[in-house]
Amino acid sequence: MRLSNLADYAVVTMSAAARHCGGGRTSATELAEETGLPLPTVQKLVSILGKAGLLRSVRGAGGGLQLARPAAAITVADIVEAVEGPIALTQCVEGQDCAVDHACSLKPHWPFINQALRGALAGIPLTQLVVQREAA
Repeated sequence: MRLSNLADYAVVTMSAAARHCGGGRTSATELAEETGLPLPTVQKLVSILGKAGLLRSVRGAGGGLQLARPAAAITVADIVEAVEGPIALTQCVEGQDCAVDHACSLKPHWPFINQALRGALAGIPLTQLVVQREAA
């Protein structure tokens, strides 16, 4: 399994946003500068992550972007799903057609496998990514 570039960039962007926690606000421009990502990409991600309830925009003087909930309550799974949709290794679990669906003995097991993968990503809070980077 490989994440799309956009999902990867979303994790990078959210990690940068998390470094502004504690009342600090940031902007898409600042996030682009900090991460080295193109500003249009960060702006697109801000929109996606905002719709998913992970980032929020505060208007007015002193406004800007901030996490919509504490960094400890946001996981890598939340971020990946905001960009990619539900975490699933195979398309058949999502109800899409499969050429061998009629003879597949693994189909009943994929939900458990997908849940294990999601559980692993859900076990990594955004705070862990920020702490590891600061320690490096």
